[in-house]
Amino acid sequence: MRDFTQLFLYVPGIIIFLVGSGRVRTWLGMKRLGAFAETTVISSTHVTKKDRQGREIFNYYNVVVEYVEAKTGRITRKTVKSPTDYCEGQQVKLIFKGNRKGEPVLVEHEDESLFGPWTTMIGGALMILMALMQIKGEEMWIMAFLPMLLIGGGISLLHTYFTLKGRGLQPVQAEITEIYTRQISKETKIIRGSKFTYYPIVTYELNGRKNIRRCNINSSDQKTFKPGDTLELYYDPKMRIVVEKGPKTSVLVWGILLLAVGAVSGVSLLTVVIPMLAA
Repeated sequence: MRDFTQLFLYVPGIIIFLVGSGRVRTWLGMKRLGAFAETTVISSTHVTKKDRQGREIFNYYNVVVEYVEAKTGRITRKTVKSPTDYCEGQQVKLIFKGNRKGEPVLVEHEDESLFGPWTTMIGGALMILMALMQIKGEEMWIMAFLPMLLIGGGISLLHTYFTLKGRGLQPVQAEITEIYTRQISKETKIIRGSKFTYYPIVTYELNGRKNIRRCNINSSDQKTFKPGDTLELYYDPKMRIVVEKGPKTSVLVWGILLLAVGAVSGVSLLTVVIPMLAA
């Protein structure tokens, strides 16, 4: 029973590692020749559908993009589904699953994560190693991995904050008009009650044009978002896109705290290791 319980020490690290490695594969796919394209938006059409209870079960945009084939020079158009509305002429990234014959997907929100793909994957790997060392009783290795994990997390948060700060993002006030409900599980004999995720649908005005957007921000609590409430988005004037996350002071504070605690832990480790090596 004890051995079975110890296996759960690996679970957080494995989950974080898999999430990070998946994002790394996407990033590598973007860099791979023939699997990535810079496209221009030609049009964006809003598609909605409700169930019998009046809940929205489909709310997305058919986005038509155009790009030039790298090998043939031929102009190609693709229609892809997206939760985000795009302006005509806007530049967006398109990635193909596997190769050019795979399903095209718009690369969205890739620059809004607190931790980068490599940081997430390495952090997960360190957590797995810490769990392994704890099971083996190797406390010294845990003391070595912990500062690395904290310092890496702190540097990543600070990098995220200052990167967003340097983009000159402009606040955009959006109004929540509807809530998109996505069912993620159905009630069974074991699980009581169906599970839903709720996404706010907002409207905002930008450059004299009214925009509708189904946000990527979500909650499992139905009361988190209410029609009529306001939600702050951010406009990037250089990239001509609206993002949902800006430079938050809390991210800066947490980055400094993690970096400071990691540094103190590292110094404490050295005060233990150096006398041991000198003995």
